[in-house]
Parts: sequence; C-alpha cells; structure tokens
Amino acid sequence: MLLLYLTPLLIISFVPFTNNLLLIILYVTSGFGIVGVGMGIMHDAIHGSYSPKSFVNKYLGYTINLIGGSDDVWKIQHNVLHHSYTNIHEADDDINAPFFLRFSPHANKNKLHYYQHIYAWFLYGLSTLSWVASKDFVRLKRYYKMGLVGDKKAYRKTVSKIIFWKIVAFTLSIGLPLAISSHSVGMILLAFFCMHFVAGLSMTVVFQAAHVIRATDFPIPDEKGMIESERFIHQMATTSNFSPKSWLLSWFIGGLNFQVEHHLFPHISHVHYHKIAPIVKQTAEEYGIPYLCEKTFASAIKQHYLMLKELGRADDDTKLNYVYHHH
Repeated sequence: MLLLYLTPLLIISFVPFTNNLLLIILYVTSGFGIVGVGMGIMHDAIHGSYSPKSFVNKYLGYTINLIGGSDDVWKIQHNVLHHSYTNIHEADDDINAPFFLRFSPHANKNKLHYYQHIYAWFLYGLSTLSWVASKDFVRLKRYYKMGLVGDKKAYRKTVSKIIFWKIVAFTLSIGLPLAISSHSVGMILLAFFCMHFVAGLSMTVVFQAAHVIRATDFPIPDEKGMIESERFIHQMATTSNFSPKSWLLSWFIGGLNFQVEHHLFPHISHVHYHKIAPIVKQTAEEYGIPYLCEKTFASAIKQHYLMLKELGRADDDTKLNYVYHHH
C-alpha cells in the first residue's frame, strides 16, 4: 500500500513524460494507495493491533502523517470519540457533520438536507482534501478546549508536528511534481484533485456504510449523559458489516467490511475478523442481540443513500425505519 501511494508520485516527479491522461491515472492510483495506507496500515497501527510490538505500531501509525493526516488528532477523533460514543449525536465526531449534511435523526435539520442524498457524494470526494488542508487544525483546537490534548505546551507541540508532516506530505504529492516535472501547474492541480477525490469518496463511503444506514441505531443519552445499553450491545446496534464474503474488498479496506468485529475487538488485527465473525454472529443470535450485515457493498451503499434521503426529509428526533431500539 505504501508503494501504491509513493511509486506513482515518484514516477510523476522523476520520469519524463507528457501524457496528461497518464498523469491523472498515476495520481488516481496514488489515491487508492491513500485508501490502502489509511485503512490497512495506520488504522490497525494506531489501534495497537497491527503488531504485538508497540514500537511497530507507533512507527506504522506515522503513515497517516505521510498521506497528510495527523496520528495525534486521529487517536482522539477515532479511537476515543468514535469508538466510545458510536452514533451518539454531538459526541461521535464521525457523525458531527457541517450544516449542509445531516447524519443523525437528532441533529438539526434545514432545507438543504432535502437534497443531501444527491450532493453528499461530491462532498465525500472533498473530505480528504479538507482533512489534509485544515480539518486537523480545527479538530485539534476543539479537542484542546475539551481538555483532550493536554496543556498549552502539548497543544503547541502537536501543532508544530502537524505542520511538519503536512509539509512532507504536500512536498511528496504536489511540491516535487510542480518543481521537477514538465507538466503544467493546472494539470498537476487537476490530477492532485482527482487523487483526493477518489481517496475521499472511497474512505468516507466505507465508514458511512457501516454506521449511517437505516438499520443502525442512534441512541440518546439520558439527562445524566448515560446510555442504557451495555457497551458491546451498543456497538452492535450502531454498527453494520457489509460484503463479508469478499476477500478482495476486505484486503483492500483493511477488514473494515467487518466493522462489527472491529468495534467489539479493536485491539485485534483485521486479518482475523473473518474468522471471528461467525462466532460473533452465532453468539448474537443465541442472546437475541442484533447482528447487522449487508450482503454486498452495493447494498450497504444503497442503505446509506436511503438513510441520507430519509434524514433529509424526516422531522427532528424522528426515529426512522430502524430494526433495533434500546429497551
């Protein structure tokens, strides 16, 4: 995956060619490398599950910085907030959307949301571009105010680290091609945009198809901020698998088609999810616990599309067509 990301960028920078279509193909290939690094390497590594050796996880976790993200911000946004408060409005940062998107039935609704099932996909394509350009800084500042970062010295150190790694990532992906290759600035910027559009759309759809679909639950904490369900049951009610029989998809997205198993056992490497899944499913059936799974990736995307449509048209706090409700 690292070669899939880095090799096309090095070819663009150091191998002379003039074909604009080849330029775009190479950048898009690198975009798929971003997806592979993001889901197959850094995701496990930052969870501490890529290797039993902590130093291996530490350094492979840095690969998120190589593709333009921040390992420090990801740990808080994903490991802490998303995994602790899955699908809880205003607590799970993965469903805390800007005003033009609505991912929870408990979020405020506006007139734009009526069309979000149409335009959301284009915005998904912009997600990694926004992520590498500004989102890490915005989130880090918010997490600092929430008390999740540490003191001011730690905050400033993290900001400096983010700036350094973003300079490295942008140098690799756009600086060297602009400085060394013979391609026009316009073509390189267009190809760079295509790279991130492919990466952003792919990564966002994988995560959204596992949580923001019609079958998943969106629990409401009580006045004390407590959720009624036990943690494992909460994870199973808010998470869905898809395409469990596709080894190719599973390999490419780091086992994240087995999101249920990942949310139950984030400390276990994704290469074992397909072995764990039948046991989890059988145990869930035995105890009457929901085990959500779409047979194909296409059907999961369809369910996300329908959910976006319903969220754009249902009233605030309206429970939609969920198959599971907390008791």
